[in-house]
Order: sequence, then C-alpha cells, then structure tokens
Amino acid sequence: MLRRFAIKVIAAPALSMAAMALLTACSDKAPAFASIDVTGADYAKDFELTDHNGQVRHLGDFKGKVVVMFFGYTQCPDVCPTSMAELAEVKKLLGKDGERLQGLFVTVDPARDTPEVLKGYMGNFDPSFLALTATPDKLVQLAKDYKVYFKKVDGSTPTSYTMDHSAGSYVYDTKGQLRLFTRYGTGPKVLADDIAQLFKGA
Repeated sequence: MLRRFAIKVIAAPALSMAAMALLTACSDKAPAFASIDVTGADYAKDFELTDHNGQVRHLGDFKGKVVVMFFGYTQCPDVCPTSMAELAEVKKLLGKDGERLQGLFVTVDPARDTPEVLKGYMGNFDPSFLALTATPDKLVQLAKDYKVYFKKVDGSTPTSYTMDHSAGSYVYDTKGQLRLFTRYGTGPKVLADDIAQLFKGA
C-alpha cells in the first residue's frame, strides 16, 4: 500500500502536492499539552484580590501575559517553595518570552501572611511575581470558585499551625482564558513547553 502510494507521488507531482496539502491540513489540530487541558472550564474565571503592594488586582490586569496561579502559604515547608522556585525556572527556560509570564501566589493563610511577609517571600523567587491576599470570608468563596481545598491544621501552639491545601497551578493564556491545570511535581521543563505552546497560539 505504501509502495503504490510512493509510485503515484513520483508519477503525478500535481496529485502528490494535493495529497501533501491534505495531510498537512489534517495535522493542524489543537496542541497536545502535558498539563491537564481545562480549556472552556466554567470556573476559576476571575478574582478580586489585593497584591502585596496594596493594589487591588483582577485577572484582566494581566492580559497579554500567560498567568500561572498557585495557592499556598509562606510557612509551607516544601510544596510551596518548590512550586515557586520551579516557576522561576520556567521563566528562565522561556527566554525572552519569560517577560510575558506572570506568577501569582494566593495565600491561604492571610492571618500570618502579611503584605510585608508576602513581598519578602516573592523576592526569594522572582521580584515580578505577585502575592495576593483576601479576607478570610472572601478566601473561602474564592476557594469554592477555584475548586481549591485548604484547611488549618492545629500545631502545638496557637501560631505553629500548618495548612493543608491543594498542590497545583492554574494557567491562563494571554487573553485571560483558563487553559491548563498543572499538578505539583510536573517539573519546570514540562510546564515551560506547555506555556511556549500557549504563546505560539496567542
């Protein structure tokens, strides 16, 4: 079958060009992401949060950039710092497109994560990343809107508690549309490749 097709290609150039065009058209399909493709999801569409500089922020503020949004807290021992460090590495891997990547860190521990603490925490990873906070009531509603889980776990003293929370990030394209959910531990190279595809499709 393949041999007969090859002979026809050589014998009929015009026909072969038409066949190649058809094959190319058939291959023009949506990109295959390593992250979970949630394009068209009816949740996590927007937010109103205050950044560590005191400015009220909405998702629309970051149009033209790919936004990666992570929920965590500054006293998290492993998942949160690892995730933010990997996001900083993603920015480097993207090269010049890294300037169009916006990292957002939403604290699930507003009682301890003051603006000063959050600003210092972001400085450990990338000064362009923003930490966002909300009042406890608004945070509960935001978590519902984003299908994010978090729960306070008491420690030996009133201030030594920890926070159980979802470990993953939402990724928005340059138009502010939710496109991907990336699980913790995916690795910077995989996420950088997915984000590069979003930039290509912008």
